Amino acid sequence: MELSPHLSPGYLLPEWPAPANVHALTTLRKGGYSTGPYTSFNLALHSDDDPIAVQKNRELLRSYFELPAEPIWLQQVHSNQLIEAVSTVVDTQADGCWSRTPGYVCAVMTADCLPVLICDRSGTKVAAAHAGWRGLYAGVITNAVNILRSDPAELVVWLGPAIGPLAFEVGLEVMQSFTTRDQANTLAFRQVDDSHWLCDIYQLAKIELAALGVTAVYGGDECSYADEQRFYSYRRDGITGRMASVIWLE
Repeated sequence: MELSPHLSPGYLLPEWPAPANVHALTTLRKGGYSTGPYTSFNLALHSDDDPIAVQKNRELLRSYFELPAEPIWLQQVHSNQLIEAVSTVVDTQADGCWSRTPGYVCAVMTADCLPVLICDRSGTKVAAAHAGWRGLYAGVITNAVNILRSDPAELVVWLGPAIGPLAFEVGLEVMQSFTTRDQANTLAFRQVDDSHWLCDIYQLAKIELAALGVTAVYGGDECSYADEQRFYSYRRDGITGRMASVIWLE
């Protein structure tokens, strides 16, 4: 399978005031080599997609966007663990990656979970975190902010495409877990019936970031579940691909 010079992968660029030497994007589902339910720019080898197609998609990602290196692909397990890019081997179990060194590409993959990209205003540090509700509850965002060892007021955060607040239904135990921990999290839940609640994962992230002292927060206005043309969604489709959110220092 040869790389086609005509393919143009879909992508989103964060609308945030990042320094010029910080580069970041989130891929969309169109413009790759995968077929069937993985159509077409699936970047996840852990799916049941054709691994040759996924590898071609990864090659296309690197060449089309002129990445300085292969992204640090993680084995994501809904934890709160982040690892430094310079010491990472392929498929390390973690849900985030950070770097102070130019040329290393931090990456997380999502299909409803929340990708969180972070940089400092001076352009010396970046991080990417994978934040589903389990990772959020475990503190992956807090760990991502703390590991950068910056004044939170000097950080800039972009919340990439995730399942939206009208589509993410959770059980009573999830709602109670978050609201018992912090009463402010009540703002992120809307009751459907006695045992089900709609959850705003973006709002949960914003509440946590505000508590940490991070005020420059952007994004958080997409819904992967509702937009089948642009986004993969595990909750919508079950069998599906994954998008990648990547960030690096030039």
